[in-house]
Amino acid sequence: MTPVRSTTTGEAQPGAVWHTLPVEAVFEQIGSSQAGLAGEEAARRLATVGPNELQATGRVSPLALLLQQFKNVLILILLVAVGLSAFLGHGLEAIVIAVIVLFAVLLGFIQEYRAERALEALQQMAAPVATVRRDGEEVEVPARGVVPGDVIRLRTGDKVPADARVFEAVNLQLEEAPLTGESAPVEKHSSPLAEEGLAIGDRRNTVYSGTAVTYGRGLAVVVATGMTTEFGRIAGLVQTVEAGKTPLQENLDRMGKVLARAALVVVLLIVAVGIFRGETLLSMLVLGIALAVAVVPEALPAVVTISLAIGVQRMVKRNALVRRLPTVEALGSTSVICSDKTGTLTKDEMTVRRILVAGQVYEVSGAGYEPRGAFLRNGAPEDPPPAVMALLRAAALASDARLVVSDGHWAVKGDPTEGALVVAAAKAGLEKPALDAEFPRTGEIPFTSETKRMITLHATPEGTVAYAKGAPEVILASCAQWQSEDGERRLDATARDAVLTAAGQMASEALRVLAVAAKSGATLEDAESGMTFLGLVGLMDPPRPEARAAIATCRDAGIRPVMITGDHPATARAIAQELGVLKTGRVVTGPELESMSDADLEGEVEQISVYARVSPAHKLRIVSAWQRKGHVVAMTGDGVNDAPALKKADIGIAMGITGTDVSKEAASVTLTDDNFASIVAAVEEGRAIFGNIKKYLMYLLSANIGEIGLMAGATFMGLPLPLSAVQILYVNLATDGLPALALAMDPPEADLMRRRPRDPRTGIFSRPVVTLMLVGGVWSTLANLGLFGWALISGRALEEAMAMTFVSLVLIEFLKAYNYRSDRHSVLDRPFANKWLNRAILWELMLLSAVVYLPLLQQPFITFPLAVTDWLVVLVPALTISPVLELAKWMLRRGWFGALA
Repeated sequence: MTPVRSTTTGEAQPGAVWHTLPVEAVFEQIGSSQAGLAGEEAARRLATVGPNELQATGRVSPLALLLQQFKNVLILILLVAVGLSAFLGHGLEAIVIAVIVLFAVLLGFIQEYRAERALEALQQMAAPVATVRRDGEEVEVPARGVVPGDVIRLRTGDKVPADARVFEAVNLQLEEAPLTGESAPVEKHSSPLAEEGLAIGDRRNTVYSGTAVTYGRGLAVVVATGMTTEFGRIAGLVQTVEAGKTPLQENLDRMGKVLARAALVVVLLIVAVGIFRGETLLSMLVLGIALAVAVVPEALPAVVTISLAIGVQRMVKRNALVRRLPTVEALGSTSVICSDKTGTLTKDEMTVRRILVAGQVYEVSGAGYEPRGAFLRNGAPEDPPPAVMALLRAAALASDARLVVSDGHWAVKGDPTEGALVVAAAKAGLEKPALDAEFPRTGEIPFTSETKRMITLHATPEGTVAYAKGAPEVILASCAQWQSEDGERRLDATARDAVLTAAGQMASEALRVLAVAAKSGATLEDAESGMTFLGLVGLMDPPRPEARAAIATCRDAGIRPVMITGDHPATARAIAQELGVLKTGRVVTGPELESMSDADLEGEVEQISVYARVSPAHKLRIVSAWQRKGHVVAMTGDGVNDAPALKKADIGIAMGITGTDVSKEAASVTLTDDNFASIVAAVEEGRAIFGNIKKYLMYLLSANIGEIGLMAGATFMGLPLPLSAVQILYVNLATDGLPALALAMDPPEADLMRRRPRDPRTGIFSRPVVTLMLVGGVWSTLANLGLFGWALISGRALEEAMAMTFVSLVLIEFLKAYNYRSDRHSVLDRPFANKWLNRAILWELMLLSAVVYLPLLQQPFITFPLAVTDWLVVLVPALTISPVLELAKWMLRRGWFGALA
């Protein structure tokens, strides 16, 4: 039961079941009348009950969102490092670390805040305005300003802004699929209903927020708004579902804990060994802190957030809005995409594809509602003959849909099937407004689910004419003759059978078939018999041209596309075959699915490519079956009943145009164009982003291994420490910073969408990643230890040996950045494709030159002006890193260390 808002306090008023009350009682309880509300009263009620909008699910305040950024082990470690550095008087180090922490926190906050606000803006697409009666006049107001007691006008094409009790209905039909899952329009009336416990779909005198008027017109009084509507009630239930962490979050959390322990062990060991060798406690503590910072990849939160944020921005440009940044990683692991057909794989714009008149077949080109196309006979364009013009004129006049254009975008107001007929007529030069003016309608027998046809009566210069359209068998039953090329002929049994056979053939090709007829000199009383059959029209919701290419990309990428639709199996099969979805697998209907146990479905789910005649409730079972087989599943949905499946799926994808607020809240991704191709684009971005995070981690952790290995190796070999604390911080914070950030913006590898989906259970640290990371780190350790030892043995001063080792370490890391742009391809494959990395390395080389040659910086960084011979000595160990890593990649490609991930 929907609660009633008190007209005085706005509190819930128990007791009223709106669909059981007479209209007069409804107005009395809600405190309104058929004239609507006064403007002042509407404003008072709005202030009392609040705006007519859904509360954002799991809405987080900006302050809470900011504080959440600190719930990260790495951030907390860095804050401790800032405090210790400041306590020990190393202000420069403390400032640098604090700046990076602040950068990471603010960037994460800004991106997540922007994502939340973008979703809120998208929600405004649901029902932007409503026509209400205020002060006795009809005015348009924002949908969020509708209040209980408002009288709203409902017309074909309108979205219902709130729950309302109908008190006037003229052939009023609504599509309630977003709420009930039933695709067939529901006829509405104003009479009270006796049963209190009726299901929502059976309350024929009540309309609900978010549903759409497909036919007719009516008036209704609003009885519930915002969270008190049926949509709001379901949205409240969805809010209780908690979303889990993605594999990326879990991997990074585990890595943060491991690195924290490693940092503590390193600090204790170095400090202990140094003190044992006679170093001062203070100097060793400073060095220990520097090494601890080197162990922890302090830019990791920033780089991960930057990678995700950049990917999210690219996805927005490709029509996919990601609500939660870590969802991007799950997108990259997607192995199954379960997609609705209508509007996602197809245009959701019914289009006339074929016309049969006078025994001749004409194909109609063009897709969607734009009135551009040609009429083809035997494949050749041809001006439509009089018989085709007569059929199209009749079909358009017997339709109520309107064709409109806004900002170059064509749309239909009203029933999509009628809209397709109006568009086809426009392609032949028959504009609906001009036809209505020339042949005004004087009467009609409306379409009903029982009669399956519509008849309209029109005044013409030759007298009244009745036009009819509907199911072929129904229209044929009302016809006595048919229109041939030579004129009217008697419709005998042979002619009827030929028409029905042609209709059956068109239906088998996934076309929806309508018949059109006319009768001159008719009245409404005799229009249902003695008509002349004009022909058949075959319509289809055409596949999106870009969807076919996206399906092919899915298959190349090892992703299984699955189509889900409420359409007839024959229609589903034809569309699936045309798109390439049904190359393998079979079609299963809703009743067949109902008869399967969960175990049976799990056993067969990988052999099923198409589900037809299914309801939104079936989606949850389909998702669960795929997940039990170990797949990462993306699921699309637009209705309220899709919300559980969207929550259950690894990636829930809502429709931004046709989707309900509830589905958008339940989903982690929203498509702004409702297009399947945008899903595939989002998957590609997800793969690229995860790859870039992997590149960054390989590079940075390998560099850190090289630094720690160098310091630890020298310590345990009894050598002097090869780097000072300032040099360590410089290498870690400056050299690692910009190149690492540049790797986060690396362009995707060319074969990215020709690889199998990544197994999320392997995490970031796959065998190839760990192998290359260790090889790079260990070789850097050996090369720099060798250089340091050689410099000491050759009689160089300790400061000179430290300076040369410092420069060599920096150059090795620069070269590593290019090698780690791929864990499988050679460094010579598009070596300079990353312009950001090129700029970062150039900038770092300039900084390194300043540190080496500027007298002001030589003392704090313990450097000296290197001669040409010194550079040659430094470059030899540095340049060895590239061939060593290339050899490791070559061995990986041949399976020496395990398969590439």
